[in-house]
Order: sequence, then C-alpha cells, then structure tokens
Amino acid sequence: METENPKIPTFPLRPAVTPFHAPQSTPPFLSSGPVVGPEASPFRPAPYASSQFPSAPFSSTPLVGSVAPPFRPRPPGGSNEPVRPYGPPSAGFQNPTFSSAGQVGSVPAGPPPTRPNFQPPPPQMGTSYATARGTFEPAFPGYANGQSNPVAQGGYGPTPFLAQQRGYAPGPPITTPSSLYSGSPMQHHGIAPPTANSQGLAEDFSSLSLGSAPGSYDAGLDAAILPRPLDGDAEPKSSPEMYTLNCSSRFLRLTTNGIPNSQSLSSRWHLPLGAVVCPLAESPAEEKVPIVNFSTTGIVRCKKCRAYVNPFVTFTDNGRNWRCNMCSLLNDVSGEYFAPVDASGRRVDLDQRPELLKGNVEFIAPAEYMVRPPMPPLYFFLIDVSICAVKSGMLEVMAQTIKSCLDSLPGSTRTQIGFITYDSTIHFYNMKSSLMQPQMMVVSDLDDVFVPLPDDLLVNLSESRNVVEAFLDSLPSMFQDNMNVESAFGPALKAAFTVMSPLGGKLLVFQNTLPSFGVGRLRLRGDDTRVYGTDKEHTLRVPEDPFYKQMAADLSKNQIAVNIYAFSDKYTDIASLGTLAKYTGGQVYYYPSFQSSIHGDKLRHELTRDLTRETAWESVLRIRCSKGLRFTSYHGNFMLRSTDLLALPALDCDKAYGAQFCLDETLLTTQIVYFQVALLYTSSSGERRIRVHTAAAPVVADLGEMYRLADNGAIVSLLSRLAIERSLSYKLEDARNAVQLMIIKALREYRNLYTVQHRLTGRMVYPESLKFLPLVWTSNL
Repeated sequence: METENPKIPTFPLRPAVTPFHAPQSTPPFLSSGPVVGPEASPFRPAPYASSQFPSAPFSSTPLVGSVAPPFRPRPPGGSNEPVRPYGPPSAGFQNPTFSSAGQVGSVPAGPPPTRPNFQPPPPQMGTSYATARGTFEPAFPGYANGQSNPVAQGGYGPTPFLAQQRGYAPGPPITTPSSLYSGSPMQHHGIAPPTANSQGLAEDFSSLSLGSAPGSYDAGLDAAILPRPLDGDAEPKSSPEMYTLNCSSRFLRLTTNGIPNSQSLSSRWHLPLGAVVCPLAESPAEEKVPIVNFSTTGIVRCKKCRAYVNPFVTFTDNGRNWRCNMCSLLNDVSGEYFAPVDASGRRVDLDQRPELLKGNVEFIAPAEYMVRPPMPPLYFFLIDVSICAVKSGMLEVMAQTIKSCLDSLPGSTRTQIGFITYDSTIHFYNMKSSLMQPQMMVVSDLDDVFVPLPDDLLVNLSESRNVVEAFLDSLPSMFQDNMNVESAFGPALKAAFTVMSPLGGKLLVFQNTLPSFGVGRLRLRGDDTRVYGTDKEHTLRVPEDPFYKQMAADLSKNQIAVNIYAFSDKYTDIASLGTLAKYTGGQVYYYPSFQSSIHGDKLRHELTRDLTRETAWESVLRIRCSKGLRFTSYHGNFMLRSTDLLALPALDCDKAYGAQFCLDETLLTTQIVYFQVALLYTSSSGERRIRVHTAAAPVVADLGEMYRLADNGAIVSLLSRLAIERSLSYKLEDARNAVQLMIIKALREYRNLYTVQHRLTGRMVYPESLKFLPLVWTSNL
C-alpha cells in the first residue's frame, strides 16, 4: 500500500516481486521431462527487489493503543487527469493472400464478420488507511522506486487502479484465526495456530502507549517529525570481517541474520524463519556479477552435497584439498585447479579467483549441463480480438507498444516471434519472410483444433521484420468492426502450446472476456455477494476448471512461461486464468475496466518492461543450506519438480521467491551457517550459465540478538506470501488476523525481554530493526 507522493510515479516501471505459491511437501505436478544438469537439477532462480516502504499514516488498530498520539495522514496527491486518447487506427491489410487447408477458411481483407476518475475522500481520524494494493513490496535494491501491482506477480488481489481511489476504512478487529498449516511440524515458522489467550494479547496491546526505546518515554510526539519509510528501508547490517564476503542483499535476504541455535529459541521468535531470493536482481555497473569459465577444469563442486566452490571454503594440505563449508566434506583439488597456499591458508592465486572472493558469481556451464542446444528467446502473443478489446482501445495500445519494442527484444538476431488472435474462432498468421503481407488462416472447429503451416507461424524477427510490422500496423483496423463477444481462449491456448512446444519461450496472453467457447470455458461465479464473508469465500479465489492447471503442467514441462494481461469491465475469473502464470513462473497484470485514455500509459510501461528486460530461459533453481537446517516450503510462481528443485521456464530481474527453513536438529553446534542459491539457465545470447549466490549468517543464543539482526523487508515480504496463500483456504479476515497475531506475539516477546530490566509498565517496546513492522503491515491490510 502506498500513499500519494509526488516523487513516486503513479505506476511502476517494472512489476513487483511477490509471487505467491502454496507450500507443498510434494510437487503439484511430477514432471517426467528432463532435468537439466548431471544431478537432479540443483537449482532454479528467483527475482529480487529494491523498493520503498510505502508511506502510510498510523492507524488506530489495537497495536498502537488508545492513548497513542494522533497521527494525521498525508492527503493523497497526484493527478487524475486522463491521458489523451490515440488517433484513428491504422490502415488494414494491403491485398493479403489467403490459403486454406482442411477446416481453414479464407477471410477477406479488412474487418471480419461480425472508468471515471474518483476523488479521494477526506482523511478521517481514528481510522486505518487502506488502499487497493494488496502485497507489500520489500525494499530490495534493484527495483524502481515506484510501487507496482501485486496481481502482476501472479497473485490474486484487488484492482490496481483503485490505488487512486483512496479510501479510509476502520481497521479489522483481531479475532482468533485458525492455523495456516494444520499438522505442520514447524508451525511456529509459518502463521502459527492461535492460543487460548489470543484475544487477551490483543487487549493487552491495546492498553500500551508508544515508546521509542526500551526504558524511555516520549511525553508528546509531533507526527510531522516522525521518521517515515519513504526512501526505502536500510539494508541489513552486515557483521564484521568474513560476512563482507556475503552475496549482495539484492540477491538474498534472510528474515533475521541471526540464526537461532536451538528449536526452543526458534519457537520464541514467532516470526517466520526464511529467506527471500532474487537471483537475477539488477545491480549497478560497478557490482556486476563476474563470469567464470573453468573450461577444461570443470566446475568445482562438493562431491557430497553438490554445493559450488565459494569464498567460505577452506584449503588444506598445502592446497591439495578443500573443505566444503556446507557439509564439511574434504574434497580433492584437481591438478588444473591446484594452487599452493601461504602461511595464512590463502591460495596464492586468490586475487585471480572471483569465485573465492565474491559471494555472487556466474559459471559458464559445460556440455553436461545441457540436454538440448540452448533455446533462442521466443515471444508468442495470444490476443483476444472480441468487441471488448476493440472498443476499449487495448488492441491499438498493445500493437503500438509491441512494435516500439521490436528493436529492444533480447536475443538480437536469435529472437523468434509469433501471433494468434481469437474470438469465437482462431486466427493464425503466416509471417514467412518471403511474404509481402501476413497471411491469415481461420480455424472454426474448436473441438479438434489443428495448426496450419506450423513451420511458418514462428519466425525469426530479424528476417521477417517487415511482415511483423505490417501485421502490427493493420491489427487494430482489421477488427475495428468486429461485433463478436465470445472468447475461445481454451482452444486458442492449446493451439499456441502446439506451436511453441518444440522450443519453449514466453507466451503473452491478452484476455478481455470470460472464456465462453470450447474447452476451458468458465462460468460467472463472482457475482454472488452472499458468499463474501462466509466460510465459502475462499472458493472464489481458487481455480474452477482443472483444465488450466493441467495446461500449466504441460506448458512448464515444455519450458513455456505464461504472462496474463487481463482486461475486463466484468468478472473474468482471474483465479482460474492466473493458474497458468502461477505454475509456469509467469505473472498476471490486471486492468479492470480498461480504457486506453486512462490506463494506456500503465499498459505501455508494463508491457515494455516485460518485453525488454533481460530474461533467463529454461531455468531451474535450488537453495542449499548448512547441515542442521532444512528448507520446508517455497513460495512464488513456479513448478516444484522435486522437494527442492524449482522449475522456471522464464525468469527475470523482477521476480523474487520466498522460502522457509527450520532447524533439523535440537541444537546447532556450529557458530556459522551458510546458504547458497544456484540458478541454471540459458541466457538470451545462447550461453548455458550457473549463477551462484552464497551467504553466511552467525548462530546466536540470544533472542534479543535475533531481533537486532532482523530484516524488516524480508519479514513483511514472507508474511505477505503466507497471508495470501492462507486466503486460498480461509476468509481474508482470518488471513489478516493470523498475521496480526504473529506480530503481536513477536512484539510482546521482545517487550518481555526488557520488562524487568527497565521496569516497563504499560508501554510498547519494539526493536529498532522492526519499528516499522506494525505500520507497514497495517498499511497493507
């Protein structure tokens, strides 16, 4: 959530990073497809973010207390002035040619057969600030300052453009929620089940006054001088010496940089123990990730745990062996990689070994990490051309944006592109380079869809550039008189899958109406207001038709990622359509009541960013940790191939993933634990690479130290994912209250640490690292 700030763009330059995925002990789909790499594919990527804390005024929720000083929210700013609409559509096809095959029918050239600005209400004192934003975006470097639509990450949330329709509503009461993961052995790392005194906790905190530090009391506070998280939260404080070798926090952030040494201490933490990873986060030029090519040496890895060599390994026996920091196994050093060590145990060639100096490194993968030649960057567009798409101006904005991005698509001369349009029929386009104009072919049999001329529907962009541009220029005018209101999305999706499956790539879907024809048609189920607020409310947020989930499994297996652009002034069942993005590593962009004059700029920015950002193709991700720790659940948009291998057909710098871990032993005996994120992917240039991020964290025996080293951004990011996943099984109110209860328990536990020492009576005390946690979470309710 955010308040209006003239320094913050109205819409983001790139999407947010809170993909949501329910934790599973077993993969949702067991893929029989090949796993890249000599092992059971050790890895898969996750994006990262740098953003600002959204500014939000304090609310009168039970966390602050009845005697808290009044804080007046800043009035929302920004302008609601509409953007001028586009001019007349471009001309239609110039004498196109037509062919027919089987059920394909020729179509004549030309047309085929046939939201208001809200003013925000004035602020009301004593109410909590609420906007239409759903998920908090953690302040991860590598992101634009603007906030973006949480639904764009593949989740299901409120409408993005209601962010300008600021409203004020009373804060929800804290009630007793049920457990997030019933029967989970590590419930205290997720949203824990309520205790008998849940209501008592809320009442206890309602009576507390606000104190800024243990043992201090501020008699009177001026709201204007309070620190506000407008410029992003500070990066976690690094511990001395060896921790400077950690990977950048842009790529990996822990919810606390102090790992508990026992399960009993972990249970007192109350907040999630986990990490947020963004393997391809953007970095400044001076922090560019080094690329290492071992060539004949081969990539150096531990024989037991398969961890990659990193700055925390140690060399023994004058450099002839190295000890793995993850599992402590002693590995031999090959002759090609050997170098003697000095008296301090440092290799003499350390300055020439980036993999031993930096926590971020990229290895050029040898041939054994490939099961086929590296795929080219491939963009395929599946476009709804029914009457809604034409009348709203979406078709024109989309065509112009794609055309303007053709020169910036990754891959240079390797890039491939293709198009399918559909309403109640499916339209294929032959864009062979030898043609002067694109050739349209129409298939009306939706029960048995076949693909005419399959070899000419995907073309090399550099070779067929003129034909592609002619198609984009003519697309709006081709369907300007189309009066068809139907949508055969399911059959069109199967046709696109048939075309793309040999190579893989990114499928961009532009959907304007509820799918109504052929397989995958959906019913109107979101207008029953009697369901909201009941125990059946969550059924509206889960997929209705299993067709889309099965299609997502097939798409992921064939390295196809799906991005959904949904436009509609009516119910479109984003819950069902979003399944395609959820299990293929894609994301959902939602534009309710889209009008090009109002929302056109937002679509241009988000589509441009989607097309031009650097992308990792056919990738897999794995997160490893030291002996004694174990990752229990993963959160984001991906397909889980095994218990810890995440399949990502397409990954970019704007995607991040959450993971929870627990202690595998009653007591940790080591003083330091290590985490390593490994991503195997194909770059747009055609190289197979492995990106590795390694970090170390101290083991602590003091709960206060865990709080001191807490990372506010990572905690809120992980809490948001847990709350959204809970909303798929329970009411929104239950998910909201469960997280509130976790925060209350955590702050109460911290306060109890100082009760005796400072003789606190009836005042709330919180750690410096989490001072904005109640404010940030309340602003996202």
